[in-house]
This record gives sequence, C-alpha cells and structure tokens, in this order.
Amino acid sequence: MNNDFPAYGERRVPLPPPRQMPQDSPLRADALVPERAGGATATTTRAPAAAPTPAPAPAPASHRGRAKGSRRRTAAPIPAGTSTPAGTSAKPRDAFFDNAKYLAIVLVAMGHSWEPLRDGSRTAAAFYITVYAFHMPAFIIISGYFSRSFDMRKDRLQRLITGVAVPYILFEVAYTLFKRWADDDPHYPISLMDPWYLTWFLAALFIWRLTTPLWKIVRWPVPLALAIAVLASLSPDIGDDLDLQRVLQFLPFFVIGLSLRPEHFKLVRRKKARILAVPVFAGALVFAYWAAPRMNAAWFYHRDAAQELGAPWWSGAVMTLAMFGCSLVLVACFFAWIPGRTMWCTALGAGTLYGYLLHGFLAKGSRFGNWYDTPWVHTPWGMVLITLFAGTVITLLCTPPVQRAFRWAMEPKMTWAFKKDPVGAARSRN
Repeated sequence: MNNDFPAYGERRVPLPPPRQMPQDSPLRADALVPERAGGATATTTRAPAAAPTPAPAPAPASHRGRAKGSRRRTAAPIPAGTSTPAGTSAKPRDAFFDNAKYLAIVLVAMGHSWEPLRDGSRTAAAFYITVYAFHMPAFIIISGYFSRSFDMRKDRLQRLITGVAVPYILFEVAYTLFKRWADDDPHYPISLMDPWYLTWFLAALFIWRLTTPLWKIVRWPVPLALAIAVLASLSPDIGDDLDLQRVLQFLPFFVIGLSLRPEHFKLVRRKKARILAVPVFAGALVFAYWAAPRMNAAWFYHRDAAQELGAPWWSGAVMTLAMFGCSLVLVACFFAWIPGRTMWCTALGAGTLYGYLLHGFLAKGSRFGNWYDTPWVHTPWGMVLITLFAGTVITLLCTPPVQRAFRWAMEPKMTWAFKKDPVGAARSRN
C-alpha cells in the first residue's frame, strides 16, 4: 500500500510539492466519497470552486494510491501445468459431464447384469443390445473431449502413467489372481499384453491419449479414424495384444470427442432434441427386440474382425459404418436427456473409474459362483431386482469413501518415481 495516502479516518499529512497531485485527479484520497449503510454520507470533500470541471469518478480499488505516471502492473500469468496459488479457486466441474459419466457407468453395470439373462428373455436381450450400442461410445466420446489439451508435457505424461497405466497393471494382476481363486483356475497366466475383462478400456485410453497430438494436426481426423476402424474390422490377423481390435474400432468415438466443442453439447441439449430422443430410443428398442434372435451381439463389442464372427469380409465395413451411425444417434439422444444442474448423483461422476474397475469383481464373481442358476432370477421380477441391485452396487462404488479407500491404486501420486522438474523447483524457491 502507498503510504502517501492515509487510511480513511486518519489525519491527512500534506504531500511534498514534487509529488503533489492535481486537484481533479481521481487518485486523490479526498476525491473519494465513502458512504455509510443506508446512503448517509460520512465524509464529503468538495472540489475547489475554481475547478472548471467536477472531479472525475473514483478510480478502481486496484489503482488507488498509484503515483501519477507510474507504469501499470499486471499480474504475471501462471505457467501451464503449475499448481494454483493458495487462495484462488480451481475451475469448477461441469455438472453435465459428471451426470453423464455417472448414468453411463450405471448402464454399464446393468448391461453386465443382463448378459446371462439374454438366452431366456428376448426383452433382456433387446435392452442389452440397445445399451451396448451407445454406453461405451458415450464414455469414449467424453474421454476424448477431456483429452483435447493433452500433449507431451511432463506433468500430463505423469498423470497418464499414474492415472491410466498404473491402474491397468494393478487391476490386470488383481483380476487374474481373482480368476485363479474364484474360478478354480490356479494356472491362469498373468499377461499385461492380453487385457482381461474390463481392463481393455485402460489400455485403449492410454494408446488413444498418446496419439492425441497426431489427431490435432491432420486435416480430417474423424474420416481418417473411421477408415482405420473399417480396415481393422477386415483384418483378422491383428491379434489380441492390448485388445488392438477394440482400440482401433472404437477409435472414431475418441477422435470425435477431441473434435467437439461446448456448443456441440448445447446443440443436443435443446428442448427439441430432448423431445426427438424419446421416439428414437423407442424405435431402437423395437428394432433391438426384432434383431435379438437374428443378430450376433458380439458385433457391439468391437473386439473381432468380421471373419472371426463367421461373416464375409465385406460385412465388416458395412457393420462398422452402420453401427457407427446408430451409436452416434443414440449417444446424442443420451446426452439430450442428461440434466445440466447439480444433483445428488453429480459428485459420483468423479468416481466412475472406481465403480467401473471394482464392479468387475462382482460381475465375474456372479458367473463363477453360478448365481444365475437360481430359477427366480429369470422371472420378470427377478430381472427387475437384478437390475436395481446392479445400479445400487455401482452407485456405492462411486462414492467418496470408496474413492478414498482405493485412491492408492486408482490415482497414486508416485512422486518418488519421477524426476523433479528443475523449472518448477526454481519457481517454488522464488
């Protein structure tokens, strides 16, 4: 604070002549007119009668007390990747995306609970096909949208390792050990190159995010990614390493997420889009009910080439393009129904990775333990109860207590594993 200007209520000391300010300067302390509550004036200092013009309005608080002619200082920008200074607030989370992630993960769990019911219920099969047509594409589009700023900067590479690669390794090992015990298969091998069950998504996300800088420089990223997906569906020799078929066939959705902007999400959330989403979803369920006994649901997993599904090679291109279009329409309808306000479930959107990876033990355990052999499970009321149970379990696994308990595995800091940034260390010393 400039000591040339006394605080309100103190005795004013005359300024030395060299630093005397004009009578009409907005920086003068006696040009301010503070007011009491209710509008009563506490102190009023009039401008001299000879002044040709009234005193200008008071200067902003940040400029008061600055000497005339001094250079205006602006706050230095915070370098990207550095921590936010104490006392400043971080950018708030968008409730829309947290709500979308939570509802998508609930559908993932429900879809897994319906899988053993498909053979005995055409209705369960129709719901299963419909949900599988859009729930993972929606997740992947959101993942791509939040990967737009990814580059090869040190801090972002560290987060990619600690938030994706490390959980992949830990849960790949954990799932394998669980299968050995629960499925009575003690010799089942541990293979980091062959993702088991849910871990394929972490392997795919790691690869997709590493390729993000490449998609930013090509002229037509989405058509190129779609062409790669079509070629993958025609190539049975790709193999199972890192579930590369899924990586390539789901790639267009990630690239779409990279290409989207906030206004695109606002477009599908208009009232007209919400109304149109109702008949579109109804039509999708009717078509799925018709297609359930006629169509191989493995097409929706995107993990095999056409020849591996017993179909002619050209059908891979047809099915990839057709399912891509259908998935995009259903994803848009799904987003149209997502509320944008903060709700009771909004905070759970930050824990979807926890729910995704942890519910796999229960989903697979139900198969290993033959839970679905019980007859009542296959009744209509049994299906409803199974659906509600799956939604409840996945909700509990996304809660903050579970996040705190498993953060060491999902989001380890691992500062000991990385070299210190010399620039950041020098900045912290200053």
